[in-house]
Amino acid sequence: MDSIQGILLVVFIVAALVGYFIINRVPSLLHTPLMSGMNALSGVTILGALVATAAAIHSPSPLFGYIFGALAIVLAMINVAGGFVVTNRMLRMFTKKEKHHD
Repeated sequence: MDSIQGILLVVFIVAALVGYFIINRVPSLLHTPLMSGMNALSGVTILGALVATAAAIHSPSPLFGYIFGALAIVLAMINVAGGFVVTNRMLRMFTKKEKHHD
């Protein structure tokens, strides 16, 4: 592992810890609206994972870059899809239900 990879690993760990502690302090009533708003940011994460995967060809061991890049793309897509599912469920709570006449 060279120095750039070490720095990137430290940045990832710090970002994960800061994100965890910030989300832990958000009241549970705000989790769903915040999650639905983060779909755009998750789309940017997918683009970053695609670029990082494409740049892996220039690394000394491109196989690991491809594996981790593919894993990042899959996890970001799961996050986006889950965000849309939760947003859809949240929006259905605010629609009027039709009454069936017998």
